[in-house]
Amino acid sequence: MPTETVPASSARREELLEKAYGYVLEHGLAGMSLRPLAAAVQSSPRVLLFLFESKDALVRTLLARARADEVRLLKQLEARSSGGLTRAAGEIWGWLVAAEHRGLLRLWLESYSRSLLDPAGPWSGFADATVQDWLALLAEAQPASERDTATGLQRRTLALALLRGALLDLLASGDEERTTGAVRAGLAQLDAANP
Repeated sequence: MPTETVPASSARREELLEKAYGYVLEHGLAGMSLRPLAAAVQSSPRVLLFLFESKDALVRTLLARARADEVRLLKQLEARSSGGLTRAAGEIWGWLVAAEHRGLLRLWLESYSRSLLDPAGPWSGFADATVQDWLALLAEAQPASERDTATGLQRRTLALALLRGALLDLLASGDEERTTGAVRAGLAQLDAANP
């Protein structure tokens, strides 16, 4: 009997990946079960396992899809960002606070947390990879004379900490006005402390 091999890419696999991605953006990954997911994407658990090899491999593929979206959107911001670190961080905050990104950001938060709590699971390395993505974006906004210095790394790490802390608060409370005010105040302080 011939053995079936998993297609690396197929139109059906890509179609189901996009539907599954939409599902996890709405419902998250916590407690994701193949039966409800398969029903939501108009497939079967068996087909999902055939196309993605395992539930863990499907989760890794969904996380890669989410990270690709995040990186693509951040790259768009990078292309528009000029005027230094604090201006770039302000533009990033404008993107983070937009209501249409809440599903992706909740998925990011869930995946980030799971990556820390279960470093051997399908989320392995996700948290560190996203830190590096964001630090790289912020580095591009810094002048070359600052970018490769210890102070430059500290400043972009502080900007990232401010953005991520405010994002956690925003996702928990939904209070855009308060969190945006805090980000603006923090960035003004970071700008004023620039040597």
